[in-house]
Formats: sequence, structure tokens, C-alpha cells
Amino acid sequence: MSTTVAIADDHNLLAQALSELIQKYDGYDMLFVAENGRELISYLKRKQIPDILLLDLKMPEMDGFETAKYLQQNHPEVKVIALSMFDKEEQVARMVRLGVRAYLLKGCRPSELRLALDEVSKKGYYYSEFLTNKLIRNLKPGESGNSPAIPQLNERELKFLKLASSDLTYVEIADIMCLAPRTIDGYREVLFQKLNVKSRVGMVLEALRMALIEL
Repeated sequence: MSTTVAIADDHNLLAQALSELIQKYDGYDMLFVAENGRELISYLKRKQIPDILLLDLKMPEMDGFETAKYLQQNHPEVKVIALSMFDKEEQVARMVRLGVRAYLLKGCRPSELRLALDEVSKKGYYYSEFLTNKLIRNLKPGESGNSPAIPQLNERELKFLKLASSDLTYVEIADIMCLAPRTIDGYREVLFQKLNVKSRVGMVLEALRMALIEL
């Protein structure tokens, strides 16, 4: 079954070029192109819900941050790949907190776009070197004055957390830890609660900030 993709970007020329490029990829079908977050929501309300959304940060009426927040609350099943001309650490970290699965600069090569689509489709996320470096710079332990208390994790939870910060799938992690996939799902949900996050990227982000793991 093909993976459906939608684009939300007010730059019509770029959006159309991306749409045409993605239509050439085997295994992907373009669903629609929206000019902003409000138009995107109108498609979603008509039950046109993509598997992956390429989301521009700077849009009129409803920008990428507002749109990502709406999707996190109302359509968490949509995997969001952020698109931006900007590479500021705080913007990257903010989008990751809002549940995006990857962050691409608009100047990236088509090969990286294809890689990001494949990784997000198969694994649920794409950790590029760019994304990892930006998160580490933005979230160095102890820099925030309002940091919540560091949760107590047992040895098995810490092992799972370290493995989850790699590119392993949850099934592969289950094999390494000699546990059933359902047990691994339990570890994930417990850590989501302890770290107060809703996604794997958010979990790793918080773990880095709290110095629970190192990359």
C-alpha cells in the first residue's frame, strides 16, 4: 500500500515542485497541497488525512507552529516533516516538542527528502545530523531555569531509553532486550509519562536535556 503525502506551504512554486517530485517516487501518492494551516484543516475535515505531511513553518493565517500543535492534539497519527529556510536551534527544538518527526531545510537535496520520507514512513522519525546537532546545542543540561525534576528510572528503563535514541525500531529493541514487543510498548508509555512527552523524538529530546543519555 502506498504512503500518502500532503504539503502545506504558501510558496506555490516550491510546493508544486515538491509535489511533482514526490509523485515520481515509488510507494508514495500525493494527496493534496494546502497554502496554510487553515486550508490544511479543511482537507482533514473532509477525511483527506495523509500519512505524512510536509509542513512549512512560515505561512500566513496559520503558521507551521500553530498547525503542528493542532495536529498533535487532533491528528497525532499524521507524521509531520517540518520544512524551513531557517536553522535556528530554538525553532528546531520547538517543532520537535510539537511532535514533528523530521526537520528539513528547504535547500536540502532531493536524496535527503527521499531518505526522510522513507525513514519517517518505516520507522516513524528521521534523525539527521543537522537535527541532532541543533537539539544538543539548544538543550544542554542545566541551561533552563525552569527544568522539572529529573525522574527516577530503573536500569531497564535506562537501557530502553538509550536504545530508543538510536535508529533501531521498537521491534529490534525488543529483540536486543529479549522482551516481547508488547513489553517494549509498556516501557515506551511509562517513559512518555515520566518525561511528560508524546513522541519518541520528544522522549529523546527530554532525555538529552536531563542528561539521562548522551549521543
